[in-house]
Amino acid sequence: MKKIIFLLSLCICALSVSAQSKFEQDRAAIKSLAGYYKVTFNYAETFAPDTAYKFYPRYHSWGYEWAIVVEDSPKKISIQHLLVVGDSTVIKHWREDWVYEQPTILAFDKDNTWKKVSLKPADVKGRWVQKVYQVDDSPRYESIGTWVHVDGRHEWQSKTDSPLPRREFTKRSDYNVLARGNRIYLTPQGWMYEQDNNKVVRSAGGDKVIAQEKGYEEFTRVDEAKFAYAKKWWAGQQGYWADARAAWDAVYAKNASIKLSGKKDGKLLYEQLFALAERSEKEKWSPDKNKEETIKVINNYVNAS
Repeated sequence: MKKIIFLLSLCICALSVSAQSKFEQDRAAIKSLAGYYKVTFNYAETFAPDTAYKFYPRYHSWGYEWAIVVEDSPKKISIQHLLVVGDSTVIKHWREDWVYEQPTILAFDKDNTWKKVSLKPADVKGRWVQKVYQVDDSPRYESIGTWVHVDGRHEWQSKTDSPLPRREFTKRSDYNVLARGNRIYLTPQGWMYEQDNNKVVRSAGGDKVIAQEKGYEEFTRVDEAKFAYAKKWWAGQQGYWADARAAWDAVYAKNASIKLSGKKDGKLLYEQLFALAERSEKEKWSPDKNKEETIKVINNYVNAS
């Protein structure tokens, strides 16, 4: 009996070490998404159910991005992306939060509306939610998946719905939901974000796919020296945006759904918050004032419940 108990304890310890090892592998893979990159964007429509559908031209673009870990706790890693244009222009770009075993998802519906959805415990265990935010830290999409580490490969996959991509939302009105198939995997040069997307018309009668699309966003590491101005710019801006994240967190925490408005007084939400960030830096606002002014602006654009 003592021998059986001893063997069982060894098995339990082995399982514990294995689980911890997997968790640390997950964290290391997520943190490796940060760094200094040249990013290339390639998208092409590949199939349409309607033979009369006219395929849109392929999309290709590139730029430089600095991805910074702005929060690192055991079960949450937050990475802020900055877009660098030339030697003296920086744009606060998208942000991704990775949260371990989060029990809810803020799911995109349509018409700039997101709804909080509860997940089953079995669907959460051992998995990470990637929460993607727009440039003003408003919601974009959230999805859940498992990091897999096998044969030297490190990858994560998920499916979720989102608004139209930035490359199309000002140009197209023939669909209103992008049903994303996301795959992120590490490469020797950096990492790849591969997509298999459906362009969907969502209505009261259901979903109708008008086209499918393949996408590749390749992040290739480059020399850190390219980002000297970006470092200086972010040093002045990061305090405001940390406070803005806290303001947004309060909005997300207390509301079951969020609907974003378009322009107010001729300006979009990101324009208002970017202006606040500049004022905060120039006038040296306190964290409390940052949050107070940010909440005022957010409340003007967000219809929450």
